[in-house]
Amino acid sequence: MHQTLQPPDWPRPKGYANGIAARGTFVFTAGIVGWNADEEFAAKDLLGQLEQALLNTVAILEQAGARPEHIVRMTWYITDKEAYVEHLPEVGAVWRRVLGKVFPCMACVQVVALVEDEAKIEIEVTAVIPEEEAAP
Repeated sequence: MHQTLQPPDWPRPKGYANGIAARGTFVFTAGIVGWNADEEFAAKDLLGQLEQALLNTVAILEQAGARPEHIVRMTWYITDKEAYVEHLPEVGAVWRRVLGKVFPCMACVQVVALVEDEAKIEIEVTAVIPEEEAAP
């Protein structure tokens, strides 16, 4: 398990945690974009690519025995802040559909471009599999 770090006099963040303390096996992903297993972008929009990037992340985590609830940190690199802000309710719906009620520490950064020209989002993740769940 992990412990959410929330100073008592701070307002509760919406959709993320201010800090997390965890112990166990660490799992890291590279920057994951929203393409399919053939490295093709089926979706051209932020929401479609977000969903695929999250699905790709879950598939990678599964290789280590990790699940979405083990995610403790995420960094999103997006190319269009306005599209992100405009579609926040839909972003939340995609999040819940793929990850469920998971609230890691997060940062979201607008960048000029990503290495993959068609990419609208790239996501890095750190997960921690609790010691009692880690494989021997």
